[in-house]
Amino acid sequence: MNTRVSIVRCRDYSDAKDAIRESLNLIGGLEKIIAPGNRVLLKPNVLSIRPPEDAVTTHPAVVSAMCELVSEAGGIPIIGDGSGIVKPGSTTTSQAFKASEIENAASGCGAELINFETSGYVEVDVLNARQFSSLHIAKAVMDADVIISLPKLKTHELTLYTGAVKNFFGTIPQKNRKQAHFLENRDRFGEAVVDIYSIIKPQLAVMDGVVGMEGNGPANGKPVFAGVIMASYDCVALDIVASEFIGIDPLKVPTNKAALSRGFGAEHPEIVGTPLKEVKVRFKRPEGGITAFIPSFLRRILRRQLTVKPVINTSSCALCKACVSNCSAHAIEEAGGALKINEEKCIQCYCCRELCPNDAVKIEKSLLLKLVTISKS
Repeated sequence: MNTRVSIVRCRDYSDAKDAIRESLNLIGGLEKIIAPGNRVLLKPNVLSIRPPEDAVTTHPAVVSAMCELVSEAGGIPIIGDGSGIVKPGSTTTSQAFKASEIENAASGCGAELINFETSGYVEVDVLNARQFSSLHIAKAVMDADVIISLPKLKTHELTLYTGAVKNFFGTIPQKNRKQAHFLENRDRFGEAVVDIYSIIKPQLAVMDGVVGMEGNGPANGKPVFAGVIMASYDCVALDIVASEFIGIDPLKVPTNKAALSRGFGAEHPEIVGTPLKEVKVRFKRPEGGITAFIPSFLRRILRRQLTVKPVINTSSCALCKACVSNCSAHAIEEAGGALKINEEKCIQCYCCRELCPNDAVKIEKSLLLKLVTISKS
């Protein structure tokens, strides 16, 4: 597999198509992976019901550009994803497609738009599995001839960084997602994500790094201009470069570690286009992931003193219970007309915080961790 990663400057989403075309040409073009008539599944990050300017979802300009480029290469573009639950019983993905303007992008390009929540899943055995011997994967993904990841450049409170590999977490149903989060340990979670990746084997990744998200990503961080489009035939290689691009040690990202340990990607990919040192930025790190940067021996010794826990701000909470629906540990309880997180049950996966539509779940750090954070800033 060619693990070359291209970096191209992109100052505005109006230039997205030209930047993507250049990034693809630098690694060999779409013709290497698309034959005329191929059904090409484009997997953007449509995490939740948010507008493009929030930088939570892949920008519609990137999705539109990829649809057009796939069509020009003779392929049939299809867009698909499955969002997290915001309201119990709701079809969140359809609302997220609309809010993110990806529905409009699909319509404008004549591309089929598939909601993984409602289009069905197929059970697949996982060879050399680390966490899941079998998984349910969206049928549209398994039926595609070519699969392309279209991630958004973001930090992540559990995995530090989220990109091309983690993007395929949206291809499994909520039951499997909860099982993965219930693994409790971020490294085991990374292995679970790579179990998914090992089944799907995407042929390309194109990163929306024009405006990314720093801080408490993937949903509660701050949009920040990064000004790049990246591309690679290898999702792991792209993630290695992209995490380094935003100032995070690639080997501290659980999905990178898990993928490399199984022979996927390359620890030192070749970079083409704009040199990394010319565009490299430093994203503010996620609060939930700060302990990953503390030496492991210290984490073991001071485990009880180095805590980062989610807390529900009852004045902001609308009692929609999205947090309850997404809590794999069943740690959120209702009492006296308010929701509270049971500290004994909480596994600190931050799903409650990630999918709260009212940003009512805050992070509370222990005194020692606050001091450590100050010393690192």
